[in-house]
Amino acid sequence: MKKTLFLFLLAGVYTSGLWACTNVIVTKGASVDSAAYLVYLNDGEWLYHLDRTAAQDHSVTDSLTYTSMSGKKYKVHQVPHTYAIIGFLMNEHQLAIGETTFVGREELWDKDQPLKYWELMRLALLRTKTAREAVEVITSLVETYGYGSEGESISIVDPNEAWLLEIIGTGGKGGAVWVAAKIPDGYISVHANHARIGEFPFDDPDNYLYSENVLSLAVEKGYYDPASGLPFRFNDAYDPPSPAHLKYTETRVWSIFRRAAPSQNFSPDYHRGI
Repeated sequence: MKKTLFLFLLAGVYTSGLWACTNVIVTKGASVDSAAYLVYLNDGEWLYHLDRTAAQDHSVTDSLTYTSMSGKKYKVHQVPHTYAIIGFLMNEHQLAIGETTFVGREELWDKDQPLKYWELMRLALLRTKTAREAVEVITSLVETYGYGSEGESISIVDPNEAWLLEIIGTGGKGGAVWVAAKIPDGYISVHANHARIGEFPFDDPDNYLYSENVLSLAVEKGYYDPASGLPFRFNDAYDPPSPAHLKYTETRVWSIFRRAAPSQNFSPDYHRGI
């Protein structure tokens, strides 16, 4: 069985004033050549540079400086060895990362916190070999130092596993709120600027990981009422949909799924807000 991971990137395309990102995750069991794929499209008004950073050794006393969006500077610990990477997209172990921004509850965005999503993606590539390790490093960093971006869906794929990590701030409480789901082998997943993870089990650590505050903060903020009798859904709590938002985001997801599996006859009702 092949152990090859391919990363396909379209970057720097600016279309009709939209800042649209789309990710397609293909597990090795869902591809004809038994390879895992991550497709990352970023339609933004900028040009990514695919610069290469060589593997390096460091002193454990070294630190990295990051600046929050509000201008505050923070020190983040260095690790003894970092891997070779290209941009903030892929490393020497064929670990690849992509993202789409879902924004979510804007009151949770804490611009005083240091680590933005692209910095976390880069740190994960520098420090980890596998998708699960990357989830653990990213979430450990935000728990320690804080998360300074909007709501984000982060695709993480290695030659054997694929994970989706969704993360958002806490509105000044430090740390972050997050949930991560392993994509089952033999399946694909797509996300496009809307939080993807809905209901998930709290007792399946092999396939789902989450922050301790993922439910309690939603209850505290009034995003979820346990007395409603409805199951807790991460995307409904932290990125509630509107008809306009669904048309902008889920139309892309529906379009990809209906082409990937036409026999399923996926209804367009959800992305049309019906």
